Amino acid sequence: MKHYLVTGGAGFIGSNLIQALFRKEPGIRITCIDNFDPFYSTDIKEMNIAGFLNQPGFRLVRMDLADAGPAAIKAVVPEKVDAIIHLAAKAGVRPSIENPLAYQRSNVIGLQHLLDYAVQEKIKQFVFASSSSVYGVNDHFPWKEDEQLMPISPYAMTKLSGEMLGHVYHKLYGIRFIALRFFTVYGPGQRPDLAIHNFTKSMVQGKPIPVFGDGSTSRDYTYVDDTVKGVMAAVDYTGSDFEIINLGNRYAVTLNDLISALESVTGLKAVKNMLPAQPGDVPKTFADISRAAALLDYHPQTTLRDGLSRFYEWFNLQRELLLK
Repeated sequence: MKHYLVTGGAGFIGSNLIQALFRKEPGIRITCIDNFDPFYSTDIKEMNIAGFLNQPGFRLVRMDLADAGPAAIKAVVPEKVDAIIHLAAKAGVRPSIENPLAYQRSNVIGLQHLLDYAVQEKIKQFVFASSSSVYGVNDHFPWKEDEQLMPISPYAMTKLSGEMLGHVYHKLYGIRFIALRFFTVYGPGQRPDLAIHNFTKSMVQGKPIPVFGDGSTSRDYTYVDDTVKGVMAAVDYTGSDFEIINLGNRYAVTLNDLISALESVTGLKAVKNMLPAQPGDVPKTFADISRAAALLDYHPQTTLRDGLSRFYEWFNLQRELLLK
């Protein structure tokens, strides 16, 4: 019976991952560590995790990894762990500019403690959630994993630091460290601060949506089910002991086109509040996923229209909570 340690499991990607793991491998055990960071409503995180609380084999640990060294983690997770899937992080490019030390503490120190725990407990497999933000401003599209990296926000810097910290532990202690660079993940459960969720909420309420810049910025939007399949493949990957892999959707969508697609899916008209471009935001993200295809058999299938429709169905089901 496999035992997975998933950090950040009450969040958007984490809760979708846990659901998929239980569906794929009945009988597994999952320990979820989450500090329920109030970056957005903890009620949403409680909703995300509610369906697992009575699931046989599931355990929730409320803990801030930045406060917990290896001994403290061992005290709450004493059993053998087959793989660590580290999704927990303080999220958000723009807020990281306001409080960079908080991001350093959560995203680097927290990872350090978890890696020390992995060394102590001889846990070989470590999957780390990195970010497309590490590429910074780079016009060599689509982005390959060996591009020169020039982060332009504290958040991006912490994710790049995490990749390098993983490389150190791979070299020193033989941990298999797989860093997955996520590209603008969306779908049911998406964080309310992200564009698709934020725009949908504003459109439903008849409020203007904030458009930073002229709407020409573009993102490689990746549906959460596709991202989760990539994560699960990384958990099983044994082909090498250190890899950095893009998990994107191999095409970029402009902000204006995203808004048009949301209008089509919701049947609502967006009122745009045009604002200056924000520091720390990159103009475009666009993933080369050939490495993911080769190593993880990763082939995203979900179109933007289908993904937005599924998100809107979820939004309507949870409308009372999400419109608070």
